[in-house]
Amino acid sequence: MTEAKPYGSWDSPITSSMIVESSIRLGDIVLDGDELYWNEIRPEEKGRSVIVHWKNGKCEDVLSEPYNARTRVHEYGGGAFTVHQGKIYFSNFADQGFYVQNEKGDVEAIITEKTTRYANPVFDQKRKAVYAIEEIHCSEHEVVNRLVKIGKNVEVIAEGDDFYSMPALHPSGTHLAFISWNHPNMPWDGTTLWVGKLSDEGTLIDVKAIAGGESESIFQPMWSKDGSLYYVSDRNGWWNIYQEDGECLCSMEGEFGQPLWVFGMENYGFLDDGRIATVYTVKGTDYLGIIDPKTKTLETLDLPFTSYGSFKVKNSYLYFTAASPSEVRILSRYDVDNRTLECIRKSKELEVDPGYISLPETVEFPTENGLTAYGFFYPPKNIDFKGTDSPPLIVKSHGGPSARVVPILNLEIQYWTSRGFGVLDVNYGGSTGYGRKYRERLKENWGTVDVDDCINGALYLAKNGRVDRDRMAIKGGSAGGYTTLAALTFRDVFKAGASYYGVSDLEALAKDTHKFEARYLDGLIGPYPEEKERYIALSPIRHTNQLSCPVILLQGAEDKVVPPDQAEMMFEALNKKHIPVAYILFEEEQHGFRMAKNIKKALDSELYFYGKIFGFTPCDDLDPITIHNLQ
Repeated sequence: MTEAKPYGSWDSPITSSMIVESSIRLGDIVLDGDELYWNEIRPEEKGRSVIVHWKNGKCEDVLSEPYNARTRVHEYGGGAFTVHQGKIYFSNFADQGFYVQNEKGDVEAIITEKTTRYANPVFDQKRKAVYAIEEIHCSEHEVVNRLVKIGKNVEVIAEGDDFYSMPALHPSGTHLAFISWNHPNMPWDGTTLWVGKLSDEGTLIDVKAIAGGESESIFQPMWSKDGSLYYVSDRNGWWNIYQEDGECLCSMEGEFGQPLWVFGMENYGFLDDGRIATVYTVKGTDYLGIIDPKTKTLETLDLPFTSYGSFKVKNSYLYFTAASPSEVRILSRYDVDNRTLECIRKSKELEVDPGYISLPETVEFPTENGLTAYGFFYPPKNIDFKGTDSPPLIVKSHGGPSARVVPILNLEIQYWTSRGFGVLDVNYGGSTGYGRKYRERLKENWGTVDVDDCINGALYLAKNGRVDRDRMAIKGGSAGGYTTLAALTFRDVFKAGASYYGVSDLEALAKDTHKFEARYLDGLIGPYPEEKERYIALSPIRHTNQLSCPVILLQGAEDKVVPPDQAEMMFEALNKKHIPVAYILFEEEQHGFRMAKNIKKALDSELYFYGKIFGFTPCDDLDPITIHNLQ
């Protein structure tokens, strides 16, 4: 029998403990011939990234403690390992050294310089060497990135640009393709595709620019089995796949590329018969299809997934991580010939009645300047309860800001909806997955377009009677934390907010962040210090006199992307103004929380906070947190 109870106070089986217990985050897929490897991040092992081998239908850990396959190149990492004939070449998180583990499990250090980091390794069978991206930290403010060959020693084979990524080795070992870019561009703004011949020693000669430039973003160069070069370009406004001669394989308003936040990304690969299996995105939702290069036609496969992660192709098999609105992310193998799908590994064994699962609704809503913005709305859902009032709303603002959200089963969203909250996950202007023009809405408009879209999405739902206009909160992490704080400071729509490692002082961020994003704000706001006044005008910390609603701040103590002083300054300012505020600092956490206990504490603390602010009593047995200035 359904019980009538205020929204927010519903009892739910989707607890914070359930979310983190026996849960993993599936990472990069690596193929060694026909052998499958991947890494998975385990919150219950303090976020350690473990390499796993699939053998004889079983999963086997092949990287033992204390090793942690994770690189900090660009701080965001990705592409931390490769495997060749059973030997694992990997970056170790603790010292950022580069190691090799042999087939017996013995580990040997190749490079242990304290100032160097390595990512995106590619093994060259012909020369018994590894090509990788090297990042040298010469000093606190001087960082050099370059492409190197790691053999008996480290040799630089390409340098001079600010950033390098995606080395792709010709199947005969004769050529190497890669991309590079320079400040102030981010890789989704403009990159250059290079191809060079490889000498017998593995040095690059006759290096030539093939495609790209200041305003064309290149993604994933890849050689086909017959040695033809392909790549993704957004020269027509969408990330489409091209051949080396510049011919587009399948021109459409869909994205066959992604923002290059991390290393190791792939969106396509070659089947034995020459066709191309590919992941692509239309209006924020992912699909898996097969392109026939001869007819330039795209066949979309009938699969239940709406989001794909790591992706690899071998013979007639597709290996990928994927999720759907009703299933957690899984690692699967799909047989193209027989059209069969096999689950290899689940990110979590989940047994929850569908009656507690809120399915996403795609929403398109009007926003400023006569434009349309997008998001996914998850209404409250719990078979045991019905609400006695209007549901509170949480608007989620994603990080990046050049990233996106996808319509999948996210247990952290279900944590809220099963307790009686509505959740709007917004793909505001500037998000990827909607073409370059949509992505560039945020150019010199950060803190305006994103805020407008989050507000207009919330008001759209309130106007249609879906949520309580007087109990709307906004939350976000990193850049999404900035959008959260900007919306709370410069507008008067939301009644509460949660900032996870969010930016509060843009000027401080421009002066003190890592190299990868050191000039990111040039495009989002304007060059610094020339546009200093705009930085001040758009920084929430400089305008706390305009902020009058409660905020909870959650921060990692070792965050190098958004240092803790950003949250601390905001806390002190709000406390001084006697506004309800909570601040929780998580030791040993960096940019994004990885440890189970901290993920659990953050969720429960946020629920406790909303209960006090919105006037309901959660059913959960929550540890109290200190909320300063709470009346």
